[in-house]
Amino acid sequence: MAKITLNGAPFNTNGELPAVGSKAPDFRLTNKDLADVTLANFKGKRKLLNIVPSLDTPVCATSTKKFNEAATKHKNAVILIVSADLPFAMGRFCGMEKLQNVIPLAMMRSRHFAKDYGVLITDGPLEGITARAVVVLDENDKVIYSQLVTEVAQEPNYDKALSALA
Repeated sequence: MAKITLNGAPFNTNGELPAVGSKAPDFRLTNKDLADVTLANFKGKRKLLNIVPSLDTPVCATSTKKFNEAATKHKNAVILIVSADLPFAMGRFCGMEKLQNVIPLAMMRSRHFAKDYGVLITDGPLEGITARAVVVLDENDKVIYSQLVTEVAQEPNYDKALSALA
């Protein structure tokens, strides 16, 4: 269990992020077409998972926009935005913001992703959705970088995450 805060108020996640050097847990998330997506869909590519509570918040929106902008510099990589938002809302947000370089994925069908990645918030006002985190995987789904943002209202370390993606 990790301790995080929201505007200074403490609460907990269900576990810890996957350790650097470990194999990333597989997942089943839902894309904008309501199709299931797993790690196998991105085989042979590096993956940056930008895990956010909701795109309907300023910090989540900002991180998604910044990673979208950086995505064009990483040709053999995909940037996945994982959220508790519905695929429709994520698609609408990406469309309105003209974000074409990120892939929004929803935890619509289950919270297994959040549990397996140790980011499920277990108490407090955001209970049931994810903490803010970034996990970078290599071409073989090995974790090469991870950051749990301990204050949900803060942005992740873009430079370190993108450096790991290179």
